[in-house]
Amino acid sequence: MERVDCVVVGAGVVGLAVARRLAQAGREVVILEAADAIGTGTSSRNSEVIHAGLYYPTGSVRARLCVAGRAALYAYCAAHGVEHKRVGKLIVATDEAQLPRLAAIKAQAAANGVDDLHEISAAEAVVLEPNLRCIGALISPSTGIIDSHGLMLALQGDAEEAGAMLALLSPLNRTHRTADGFELEVGGAEPVRIACTTLVNAAGLGAWTVARSLEGFPANRVPPRVLAKGNYYALARGRSPFSRLVYPVPVEGGLGVHLTIDLGGQARFGPDVEWLAPEAYDRIDYAVDPRRANGFYGEVRRYWPGLPDDALVPAYSGVRPKLSGPGQPQADFQIQGPEAHGVPGLVNLFGIESPGLTSCLAIADEVASQLA
Repeated sequence: MERVDCVVVGAGVVGLAVARRLAQAGREVVILEAADAIGTGTSSRNSEVIHAGLYYPTGSVRARLCVAGRAALYAYCAAHGVEHKRVGKLIVATDEAQLPRLAAIKAQAAANGVDDLHEISAAEAVVLEPNLRCIGALISPSTGIIDSHGLMLALQGDAEEAGAMLALLSPLNRTHRTADGFELEVGGAEPVRIACTTLVNAAGLGAWTVARSLEGFPANRVPPRVLAKGNYYALARGRSPFSRLVYPVPVEGGLGVHLTIDLGGQARFGPDVEWLAPEAYDRIDYAVDPRRANGFYGEVRRYWPGLPDDALVPAYSGVRPKLSGPGQPQADFQIQGPEAHGVPGLVNLFGIESPGLTSCLAIADEVASQLA
């Protein structure tokens, strides 16, 4: 049986960032990925936004890691040639009842240490974005967009340069605790066994399955899993009518049907919130139903009245691994180390949805700290 120091399960953006951090600290690292490529799940099915850290409750793990991660990510992209752009974001109120919500977001951002978010009038907003309709707005200069796949390739390159090894098509079947770590059964038709001292569960949507594969792991330390599908639509023709991101005030389960732009200047709308039934969790269908776009037109026209009929076409979808469901407050990230669950050498990451991409480098530091 082969023995290594550390195994990271999952080669999404968070798993790759963790592997890089541990490998650069001198640890022997193997990354296990069930798919045939890196980042095929949540990491490549999102809005590709670098978030400023505006909305999250003060003192939460999300708030702390988003603000720290955003600064680290901009610096990393600049140093590694990862394509990105600090385009800025407008958060818009489209009726009088939403104006207090803008004030609350501004106060929340300030409490989180975001000091460049400021309020502008409707007239000022329209000067910036002539196609916009609103009655008030906040502008976030720190919000940006990123090539998520380019980021993951850079993280993978750093990790491998520091000695980490990536094993694709290598699902983790089961895990057995030993006196000095873990024994893993890995692979499909002809599984192999690997022993390790440290195990990091960064499997994203599959993090719950990985945790339950560990014999003797306390069942009460595995939180409920709730999956929400988000569908995105693109403009059938032409470039984005906006040069910045446009977000309505947040809604239950997400940030509303917002408009983002990619690095090629194309507009995307979404995601919506489609709560998945538990029986669909292990057979996710990423197809985007064209008919769901019908519900987008009214939401988008609140801030872009000029959206033409029949302009939206299916783009892609993603699924968010959540720890709270409909009607519940948004749950915080769970980065669950030995102090939380009592298993030496193990870190589980549950519910790493947005702003996980923005926070990936800070999450990696957090994992390394818990293991230390």
